[in-house]
Amino acid sequence: MNPTQLSYELREGESEDLTRRRWMVGLSMLGAAAGQVVGLYQTGIIKHLPDPPISLFNSDKVDASDYGYKRLDTPDALMMLVNYGITAWLAGAGGINRAEEQPLLPIATAAKAVVDSATALKLGVEEWEENKALCFYCQVATVASLATVALALPEAVKAFRNLFR
Repeated sequence: MNPTQLSYELREGESEDLTRRRWMVGLSMLGAAAGQVVGLYQTGIIKHLPDPPISLFNSDKVDASDYGYKRLDTPDALMMLVNYGITAWLAGAGGINRAEEQPLLPIATAAKAVVDSATALKLGVEEWEENKALCFYCQVATVASLATVALALPEAVKAFRNLFR
């Protein structure tokens, strides 16, 4: 697709699939924003992560613990930032009719959202087991991932049907 057409379709197009894709991009940006805030804390740029007044949450404790640094010798929030960026990229890729014209894109978007959600839920369990507390920002991202799955499935089903007709 030529860039002029893609620009127009993504910005001005109207369809149920495109509306859901816009929501997926927004939710992915929310997950990335959570990763940015925690990443600022984990690298010492900010010194405190405020939490809502609910005893389950202690983001400072969780994100400063071994749990937050035990993968790939890096703060986990920096990986979270990249991860949600990839999800946003997949949701934003392709034109308004991508389920028909590029069916692998919506299938990949849905698959990525499912993997994101499963990973976030697994990490939430680890967070709790290791710290007896949860990171509020990480749990916001988990909810965003779960919502993204629900939004991605209708277009993926349509794409799957088109691919295997």
